[in-house]
Amino acid sequence: MIKPLRKAVLPVAGLGTRFLPATKAMAKEMLPVVDKPLIQYAIEEARAAGIEQFCLVTGRGKTALVEHFDIAYELESTLRARGKQKELDALRSWHMEPGSIVTVRQQEPLGLGHAIWCARAFIGDDPFAILLPDDLVLSETPCMKQLADAYAETGGCVVAVTEVPREHTSRYGILDIGADDGRMAEVKGLVEKPKPEDAPSNLSIIGRYILRPEVIGHLAKMERGAGNEVQLTDGMAKLIGEVPFHGLRYEGKRFDCGDKIGFLEAQIAFALKRPDMAGAVKGFLKNYCADL
Repeated sequence: MIKPLRKAVLPVAGLGTRFLPATKAMAKEMLPVVDKPLIQYAIEEARAAGIEQFCLVTGRGKTALVEHFDIAYELESTLRARGKQKELDALRSWHMEPGSIVTVRQQEPLGLGHAIWCARAFIGDDPFAILLPDDLVLSETPCMKQLADAYAETGGCVVAVTEVPREHTSRYGILDIGADDGRMAEVKGLVEKPKPEDAPSNLSIIGRYILRPEVIGHLAKMERGAGNEVQLTDGMAKLIGEVPFHGLRYEGKRFDCGDKIGFLEAQIAFALKRPDMAGAVKGFLKNYCADL
């Protein structure tokens, strides 16, 4: 019997140094794309996949992430008094169930694998999703819902993958694949940031995962990998052969919002999908691009 997917871990302890000075006093996950912060996009995507419980792996200066999902009684009262029902409804539309979000601290920046290990008590013996808010995916079906459907088929580990230029393999976790039907590829091996000449493929993992809880036992060994950090990729690799493991070629466009250019592109792409904004955005883009 395949256990239902109900939990998600969101590693959000990073300093966001690539966005300084904006992130000096503001969590990078609170940076807005159009009118919603990155962390909200991630939570909404997970909820669309049926996930009900969330663990934020935080660090110092990240309290705004938790407060964002709290009920702002004073703000709601003010909106109600001013007759701003549309804005009030927008706030209430994503209210979280009481007790559905917990936080744990990652006191030291020892890598993504270490961050996930910090959530071990939350994970327990259940399958869990991981969402990296820096990766924003624009798609008809939310990316995590696509992974959840694949998990329901296989019952094992599923990671979202996309093809990258071979010269960029040293930036990502790369799959060594077996059977491949064009949608899902069997994972035979995982390599963290291989040199192009050593990469077994050009299929790269993005920041969406569904993992079995057995990975925690491997991460607990605190074995250091690339960058002298505890790499999640190394822990996942230990599960290959123990449980079904697949890479899913998801439908959609991924934006790296940890990069300034990717963040700016996401602003435009998401605004163009908004009926209330698309016309105006196309208009000013024409003005800027006329001479290009």
